[in-house]
Amino acid sequence: MNPLISASQLREALAAGQKPVLLDVRWVLGRDDGAQSYAAGHIPGAVFVDLEKELSSAPGEHTGRHPLPLPADFEAAARSWGINAESHVVVYDNSGALAAARAWWVLRHAGFDAVQVLDGGLAAWSDAGGELALGYQQPAAGTVSLSWGRMPVVEFDELDALEGTLIDSRATARYLGIEEPVDPVAGHIPGALNRPTTDNLDAQMRFRNPEVLHDSFLKLDAQRSGSAAYCGSGITAAHQVLAAASAGIELALYPGSWSEYCSYTDAPVATSDEKHRR
Repeated sequence: MNPLISASQLREALAAGQKPVLLDVRWVLGRDDGAQSYAAGHIPGAVFVDLEKELSSAPGEHTGRHPLPLPADFEAAARSWGINAESHVVVYDNSGALAAARAWWVLRHAGFDAVQVLDGGLAAWSDAGGELALGYQQPAAGTVSLSWGRMPVVEFDELDALEGTLIDSRATARYLGIEEPVDPVAGHIPGALNRPTTDNLDAQMRFRNPEVLHDSFLKLDAQRSGSAAYCGSGITAAHQVLAAASAGIELALYPGSWSEYCSYTDAPVATSDEKHRR
C-alpha cells in the first residue's frame, strides 16, 4: 500500500461509500492546543489522537522526550479510535504530516499495515473542497488486535555498529550545534549526515515527487541496508521514514533520538565537523 493518499483520492473513497477510520493528529512541539484546534475544524468523522498521551509514553532518564507507547496501551488506544482488523486508516494533521507520520509509524510497528497519511493534511482537504466538522467525535470501540516490533528500529547501544547511513533529520543549525532550543546539549551523533525533514516537502507542505525523494536519499547512500533516521525525540524522524518509504527505501528509526543520546554524559558529540567528548 502506498503510504500516502491524496485529498482527491480520499474524497473519492468517501463518495464511493468507503468508511476509513480518520485520525486527526493535531500536534506542534511546545503547544498543547491540539484538541482545541481539532474541535474548531476537522474532517467529518475524524477522531482526535493525542500524540503526547496516546502515541508516546512517559519519559524516563534515558528514554528521550517521546518514548514509544507501551504495546498494550497502544492497542487500547487504537481500539478507542474505532479500529478493527479490516479497517483502512487515514491519518492527517495540519503541519505537513510531521505529527501524522508518528501515528503511521507506530501503527505499522504494531503490525497494522492498512494505514496511509493524507498528503498535505487538512489544508489539502480544504483545497480539494472538503467540508469541515466541529466539536468532538467519539466512535464505537474497535476490536483490532495488534503486535509489536514490526518496523526496523535502532537502539542507542547499536549505533556504533550501524552499517548504513545515519540521517539527522533536524534543522541544520541544530545539527551543527549552532543552536539547541529544546535539548540540553547541542550537536549531533558523530558520523550522522544532515537531511532536515523539511526537505521532504514542497511549498504547499506536500511530499515531493517519489523520484525526487529517491534521488535525494541516494545522495546520502541511504538505500544501504541498516540505514536509519533520528531527530530530537523520534517524532519528525518518522516523517523521514515515511518519505523514504514513499520513494521505495526502507529506513530504520532511532526512537529515542538526540534527546536520549545526549542524556548519556559519556556519549561523543560532534559539532560542525569536529568531534569531541563532553
